[in-house]
Amino acid sequence: MATAQPNSSPRSEANSTRPVPSDRSHLRSLMGFQILGTGSYVPETVVPNEDLSSLGCDPEWIIQRTGIQERRHAPADLATSDMAYESAIAALESAGVDASEIDLIVVGTFTPDSLTPSTACRLQQRLGIRAAAMDVSAACAGFLYAMITAAQFIKTGTSRRALVVGADLLSRIANPDDKKTYPLFGDGAGAVVLGPGSEEQGMISYTLGSEGEGAEMLCVPGGGSREPLTAENLAEGKQYLHMDGRGVFKWAVRVIEDSIRDVLHHANLTVDDISLVMLHQANVRIIDAACENLGFPREKMIVNLDRYGNTSAGSVPIVLDEAMQKGLVQPGDRILLCGFGAGLSWGTTVFQW
Repeated sequence: MATAQPNSSPRSEANSTRPVPSDRSHLRSLMGFQILGTGSYVPETVVPNEDLSSLGCDPEWIIQRTGIQERRHAPADLATSDMAYESAIAALESAGVDASEIDLIVVGTFTPDSLTPSTACRLQQRLGIRAAAMDVSAACAGFLYAMITAAQFIKTGTSRRALVVGADLLSRIANPDDKKTYPLFGDGAGAVVLGPGSEEQGMISYTLGSEGEGAEMLCVPGGGSREPLTAENLAEGKQYLHMDGRGVFKWAVRVIEDSIRDVLHHANLTVDDISLVMLHQANVRIIDAACENLGFPREKMIVNLDRYGNTSAGSVPIVLDEAMQKGLVQPGDRILLCGFGAGLSWGTTVFQW
């Protein structure tokens, strides 16, 4: 786990230069709300790389190409809503908020318990509360999409306490016969509780974007209205996640750089103004490339994919919760959050605590 460093050192010339915007997606600001508490949950079963050798996966290749050493897999009786519930309970406890105070639930997931009802509705029922509930499907950007959606309700006063969850159970949709993609993914969930805050709290700058022309690079072809699951489609493995690893890698590096430069420019900030960086935990080489190309010191990056792998929408909130538990986030800190993945879609924000 990386540790935060104070921003008292002199700025380098490179880090003090404001980036030029890419104009890749719209930029907005949303202040006046705060994160009251965080929580996370991962299944107990640890699956180290060595356990995947029987599937033909090379443990050393996994570490060298991704940085992943192990991941968590849920037992057969655990669903996405169960992980969402555990992370939600932890977030409520952290926030000091009773479940009955929650009036809005937004869950970012693309591995719902079922096509309908929503996972958010199942979570609402499990919590035993009265609340509007909905899912947001933006894959690995799901938590950012969900949080920005809920924040709008808080800002307008139509919600007083919102529960936002990012949760995905990827071991159910990763193809065990695909030796290059199966080792990348794990299961997990993270949650935050949002409430009104001061005008100095919230998203100094944020961007949400999508490029649907790259949809086929990362998708689950079967199971929807275009290709309902049939015996033939199941035999072809269309119920599993398909990924063009090289294409997604190149796109991810570009979109991280562009979106981070954009939000920094829009916020009139530089790399030196950021306390911590929490990227979607997809691949350590992507994180390293972002560090080098954007000029972020490696110690500002919070990394846990070596232990959990890619947990999709669960990724960013799990990292955030671990940083909070370690006391790395302090009032007034500016935190950079970035999620990116299938859609292709992304969400990036500079959040002031």
